[in-house]
Amino acid sequence: MLSDSAPDVLLIEDHKDIAEMVVAFLENRGYEVDYAADGITGLHLAVTNKYDCIILDLMLPGIDGIEVCRKIREDARKNTPIIMLTARDTLEDKITGLETGADDYLVKPFAIQELEVRVRTLIRRNQGDVAKEILQVGDLSLDTSTLTVTRENQELNLTPIGLKILTILMRASPAVVSRRDLERQVWGHVLPDSDTLRSHLYNLRKVMDKPFKHPLLKTIQASGYKIVEAESE
Repeated sequence: MLSDSAPDVLLIEDHKDIAEMVVAFLENRGYEVDYAADGITGLHLAVTNKYDCIILDLMLPGIDGIEVCRKIREDARKNTPIIMLTARDTLEDKITGLETGADDYLVKPFAIQELEVRVRTLIRRNQGDVAKEILQVGDLSLDTSTLTVTRENQELNLTPIGLKILTILMRASPAVVSRRDLERQVWGHVLPDSDTLRSHLYNLRKVMDKPFKHPLLKTIQASGYKIVEAESE
């Protein structure tokens, strides 16, 4: 059982038997659980309430899980941990979920104990960052509580993966983060092909560097990547 105050979890799952099993198990373990059987209701709950974790099925009536996840991250700008449930154990589905903003995934059928462990792990990891940070490198600022990124007082619109990459590099700045470490921190053990990271870095540069005089994101040949102030080079 959890010893702290009861965590609030939102389950968005249209399969009644799975939903009843998850709700009963988590409530018995000390969680407060809200439930939605479709994407539209789930999205409404996710953006209007505060949850410690969201368990989100991929295939949903109304709005599918990918779109719900995207709207939570990009439209509502919420960083609530999201575990995506999928019946399809394919690399493409996993990468799509993670790139949309999910923090973890679990393939059906799953052991309910494993789901609870992953929920607990994500909640603790997120609460370890409760003292929300304002990351600053030069004129670039990232508020981890609101997922707001600004440069020269202009708000930048980044994708969920772009935000993850930027957060990792800004926390490490001025140190270099290797390509492999960056991939593992962003995608976990679901490593993408060699062009995926390169594409996300290109898009990140296009938004955070190209419109401005001094680029901050640097590629260090054969080493990795870093974000530094121009005068710090």
